[in-house]
Amino acid sequence: MRELIAGNWKMNMTRKEIDSFFEEFLRMVPYLPNEREVAIIPPFVYIPYVSEKLKGTTINYGAQNLFYEEKGAFTGEVSAEMLKDLGCTYVIIGHSERRKYFCETDETVNRKIKAALGKGLTPIVCVGETLEERESGKTFEIIEGQIRKGLDGVELSEPERLVIAYEPVWAIGTGKTATPQQAEEVHAFIRKLLKEKFGEISKDIRILYGGSVKPENAAGLMEMENINGALVGGASLDPVSFYRIIRYDSGG
Repeated sequence: MRELIAGNWKMNMTRKEIDSFFEEFLRMVPYLPNEREVAIIPPFVYIPYVSEKLKGTTINYGAQNLFYEEKGAFTGEVSAEMLKDLGCTYVIIGHSERRKYFCETDETVNRKIKAALGKGLTPIVCVGETLEERESGKTFEIIEGQIRKGLDGVELSEPERLVIAYEPVWAIGTGKTATPQQAEEVHAFIRKLLKEKFGEISKDIRILYGGSVKPENAAGLMEMENINGALVGGASLDPVSFYRIIRYDSGG
């Protein structure tokens, strides 16, 4: 299985900052390992700009969200077809920040997953528990609900068409990171749920870890059997840090 390291830029970067990022990062591209896939997920408005920067490389790109309707009077929203038209490969769906600040639910996540798959996009579906839920012993209950409701009615024939990202909410942007063992425990549980849902192809569905991934902790996380890559937030804004995470097994 080819690991995926995806950088989620969130609501960051201007064209000047993007220029500065790629001026340094593109010099490192020839040294990226072929056995590892890399993707950059910029804000909507900079997708075309980033796509131009990535021409001639093997790096993919995507979007941080979409709307589940195909078109219509939905001011401010972006459809799966629009993203596909821009050449996107991936789209993040159900990130905890979308759930927290924009009232997304497992039901809307489910509709978005279906919309993405229907247009040939690969959804990166985020799941994760809050600190309160973890401390009250509800981690697996929360994850199971998000997986089962989010994937309800979803059919999958090719494992590479779906990516799951486990992002414990208590570790996102806080500097705290789940230990490799904590992360692996949840990843193995997710793998079990995916097997119940999709059968044998589940073994080849990539499950990423996200939550304060840094060059210093990436190798320990990636050593775990069911961790197949990373969804990187803040560290992906710095070209050297992002490169070092991608090259986690060589010391950067």
